[in-house]
Formats: sequence, C-alpha cells, structure tokens
Amino acid sequence: MSADFPIDDTVGAWVPHGRFVMEPTSSGPLSSLTFAVKDVFDVAGHATGAGNPTWLATHASPGRSSPLVDQLLAAGARLMGKTLTDELAYSLHGDNLHYGTPVNTRAPECVTGGSSSGSAAAVAAGLVDFALGTDTGGSTRVPASYCGLWGLRTSHGLLSTVGLVPLHPGFDTSTWLAHDGSTFERVAGQLLPDTAHTFRRVLRFEDAWALADPVFQTPLQRVLDALAEELAVRPQQRHASPDVPLEKWRTVYATVGAHEGWQVHGAWITRHQPTFSPAIHARWKAASEVSDDAASAAREVMASARRSVRDLLGEDGVAVLPSAASLAPRRDASPAAVDAVRLRTMAITCIAGLAGLPQVSLPFTSPEGEPLGVSLLGPAGSDLALIRLAVRLHACSA
Repeated sequence: MSADFPIDDTVGAWVPHGRFVMEPTSSGPLSSLTFAVKDVFDVAGHATGAGNPTWLATHASPGRSSPLVDQLLAAGARLMGKTLTDELAYSLHGDNLHYGTPVNTRAPECVTGGSSSGSAAAVAAGLVDFALGTDTGGSTRVPASYCGLWGLRTSHGLLSTVGLVPLHPGFDTSTWLAHDGSTFERVAGQLLPDTAHTFRRVLRFEDAWALADPVFQTPLQRVLDALAEELAVRPQQRHASPDVPLEKWRTVYATVGAHEGWQVHGAWITRHQPTFSPAIHARWKAASEVSDDAASAAREVMASARRSVRDLLGEDGVAVLPSAASLAPRRDASPAAVDAVRLRTMAITCIAGLAGLPQVSLPFTSPEGEPLGVSLLGPAGSDLALIRLAVRLHACSA
C-alpha cells in the first residue's frame, strides 16, 4: 500500500499506477459511497493502462475523464483509483499476465472472471461500494456471477463510451458492479435515464437454460416463479434462437467482434508488438485473419438475431436466463477447461450482445454457498425499470 493511498489492497485488485484518490466535486445522492474504475476508463491526469504495460507506455495521460467518472464525482461519490482488467478487455477469465490474478473473496480458490476482474474483486472484498466496469461479451455479467455481485450489461449506446478504451465498439457498454441491491440501484438512478417501461410478459429461454450447469436450475426457477407472481402471468417457454443453436450465434458475435477489434487496434498491435498472454495473443491473431467478407456475412446473421430477440421481448417482455454457464473456474484449471467454459458461457451472453439489450445479473448461491448469477433481459432502454424490478424480485427469491 502506498503511503498516500488509504486502501490495503488485500486482493490484488488495483493496478500499480491506479492507487490514487479523487474527492467528489459536489455532494449528492452518492455521498458517502466509494468507487473504483476499471483501467480502461480515462481519469484526468492519470494514465490508462488497459491491462497491458505497452499500452500504458505508448499513451499519454488523458486531460479529461470519462463523462461517467465526472457524473459519479458530481453525485458525491469518492473515487478510489483504478482496478485491473484483462489485457485490452479481451477475456472472460480474470487473470493478467503482467499484473496477476485478483482474489475472489467469495470463492478464494476460483477466479473472479473478467475482464472487469479488479472491479469485481474490489467490490466483493468490500474495499469499495461499487466499481465501474465494461461489458462487451460478458465482462461484467460473468464476474458478477462468479463473485456473487450485482452487475449488468446496459442497452448498447445508452451510456457514454467517450474516454473508454474500446474493444469491439459495436458491442462495448459501460457498466458497474455493486455488493448490494440498494447501492446498485442508487448508482443506476444517477447514470441511467428514467424509463416508462411496464413489464407484462415473462419468457423462459430454454436454449440458454440448457447451456448452464445443473446448479443454476433451482435459482433460475425461483426467479422465474417470483417474476411470474410479481406480474401475475404464466411464463412463456421460448428459444432465444429459434432456428439455429446458440453456438452459431456465438461464432457470429466472435467474428463480428474480432473484425471490429482488429480495425481499432490492429495498427497499434502491429507497430508495437505488445506481449499478450497466450490466450489473448491467439484471439488477436485470429482477429487479424477475419476477412471483410466473413465479417459482412456474420453481420447479416447478427441483424437477423437482433430482430428475433427484440421481437420476442417486444416492449413489455422480460426473459430469465443464467448469467454464466458455470460457477467460477478454479484458479488452477487447465487452459482447455477454461476455454470450454468460456465458449459455453459466451453462447449465453451473446444473446444480449447481438440484440443490444440490457441484462441485469442478480446474485445467488448454490446449496454449498458458491456464488452464481441469474439474469433478467429486457427491452432496449428499459435498464432502470429492469434494475428496479430485479431488486424487488431478489428480495422475494433469494
């Protein structure tokens, strides 16, 4: 712990250059709360490292902060520095070749999940009240599930991504994690626009449920039952992807996202030859090989998937689905086992990503006390109403 940084980082959540404090610029609804930010968000006067030392060395410290950081400071929250991320946010696992693997205090032998790994670790350990993260392919929903936290993916484009290191711009969203529903909702009230959405239909996405391990089935059913009772309706059984397996949608997401990522970062990677972990290096190599024709064909399927999911939900539907396919993998799991879980999880998380829709992850535990997440998926722009519904439901189904 540095002399001027008041947090004893017992879980390895902070990056070395991220140990600083910024006082709120005003008092407000978030006064008394502390937060940290994933090291892909700009904070004026402090370097943004994006999880890679070469990125840190080749980019000047920003002169302006992300608008979200400014909003939170203006609402009275105190910023407690910057937390670790998987390199360029291109992973769901939560380890980093250069800065280490944060500790998941809710499951110490397991990873936190990523790429918002440090944010999840800091919140789970109670070192801050909430933390900004990002979600492209699941980078907040998965850590929320693995660490027993509240998390989400926001409607695409709803929150600013200015002052944010991109990964796949067509999928990147700004998000946050919190250790309790009240704090999660308080932050939502400051960052999200109000919404007039009223939910009247409940959907059970059979194909997404089938991809999750058996330990998810009881909490999924509890949430489904509580939601049906709350709305006084009978759940509808549907497939998120009625015509093809969700694995096909995952490959579509991976193709489009990789193509976008290489357009954004390919020149920098080629010029500076940064050192990446083997898994992330392999993803960037694959991204460099995605042709324009392959990306174009995948975008056609993506457009169809987007229409399909949005039509299923309409303006008043809520779907229940797992936040991840498994409990958090062990820290010593083999690369093959990690990748198998990642692919299965991304077949679930790609639903919201392809459709550009909000998804809120509610924290639950297995009978053995292991953390896991159950999600609500709602119509575009329904984020605040969806969060309020989730907080009410959790009190009934936890």
